[in-house]
Amino acid sequence: MEKISRRNFLGMSVKATAATFVAGTFAPASNSFFGLAGIAEAATKKISPFTFAVITDAHLHDIKDHKFDRILERAVDDINKMNPAPDFVLYGGDLGQLAKPGELDKGKPILTRLKVPYRIIPGEHDWYLDLGKGWKDRFGTDHWSFDHKGVHFIGMNSILVDDYWTGRSLTPDERMGWCAELESHRCGAWGVGSEQLDWLEKDVAKLSPDTPVFIMTHSPLWDYYPRWNFQTRDAPEIRQILSKFDKVIAIHGHVHQVVYNSMGNMTSAGLLSTSWPWPYPNVQMPYPSIRMNRADPADIYDGLGGHKVTLAGDMGLGGTLNYQVWSDLLPANVQAGIKL
Repeated sequence: MEKISRRNFLGMSVKATAATFVAGTFAPASNSFFGLAGIAEAATKKISPFTFAVITDAHLHDIKDHKFDRILERAVDDINKMNPAPDFVLYGGDLGQLAKPGELDKGKPILTRLKVPYRIIPGEHDWYLDLGKGWKDRFGTDHWSFDHKGVHFIGMNSILVDDYWTGRSLTPDERMGWCAELESHRCGAWGVGSEQLDWLEKDVAKLSPDTPVFIMTHSPLWDYYPRWNFQTRDAPEIRQILSKFDKVIAIHGHVHQVVYNSMGNMTSAGLLSTSWPWPYPNVQMPYPSIRMNRADPADIYDGLGGHKVTLAGDMGLGGTLNYQVWSDLLPANVQAGIKL
């Protein structure tokens, strides 16, 4: 079969559907390359079990003692109490609500309380007040990769859009407000853009196909519900670049709910937030029995939490993804963990 180029592959989207999962742990061995970005030569196909944690979507407000502060602090405390401790933490975007300096200045010290290193990517709520300047000043690059005990980890900024503000003479606050809407049609579809696609292609070029790959974006790498920007416009190209690998696990924030999908070599899952749970959109999903029950809006912790993933041996074998939810919203089959 003739190989499809990345450029020709653009726009060929495979619609998939949802259900549940989430991410957070894999248990460790020795020699960690955490913190070192760049390309790694072939990782071993067999990996020793290790653990990491995932949290996302705090949506902190520039308001003193806001309830979302307490929820993020609880998530951080839970991670710090994990035994054994995770090797590191991933944060999936939307630390702030409107990208205000006070929101990001509040969030960074909370994350700094983590007893293990963390890596973070932005969400749209972190970005469009100043086009990411404040976020980058505090957290550095918005896309990265590192290798940890045989697994190649990737983080990408998936909330980039074409300029919708200059021609309309929008103020920074107006620009942020448009993109903060759930149905943000006026902003256009999000994506990682050509520069990150080129970076990704180079980043994985020297990795062998049996290297386990774990990728985190803020928005899903499949067309879950584009009306709410539950999608990434250039996800088909990302999937094509990663199609050479035997196994890819993808996690994403933004949806604030238990949702699962499998496409080719990629297993994908949405994450719980530490702010509020979104309702499920009215779409047919192939895994309707793997989803979260409806949250009680009177309970500020209902439907919220963090994540844990356990892998043993081969990336494609013995993987279990568990939601660490703070309320009794998970059906028994979800509580038991989702097999990868």
